[in-house]
Amino acid sequence: MQSILLSREEVGRRAREIYENSIRQQVETEENIGKMVIIDIETGEYAVDKIGIESAHLLRQKNPLARLYGIRIGYKVAVSFCGFLERDSQ
Repeated sequence: MQSILLSREEVGRRAREIYENSIRQQVETEENIGKMVIIDIETGEYAVDKIGIESAHLLRQKNPLARLYGIRIGYKVAVSFCGFLERDSQ
């Protein structure tokens, strides 16, 4: 399968669209707040774990060429270098 070159911005846009339209309602529960959801932007498959590594490995086993994108559940950003993560208001 030939893959199409996408910019970082387009990968992020597609992942956020999939998250908002298909995944958010299922994963945004109290026990998942702060965990990472990793999304395969081409298939819409996703997996959740504490830091995202296990989820990424699982999705890569299914599709070694998967384009993956991580979102921290319940937060605006996945990582902060200053030690503060701002919660998402939704």
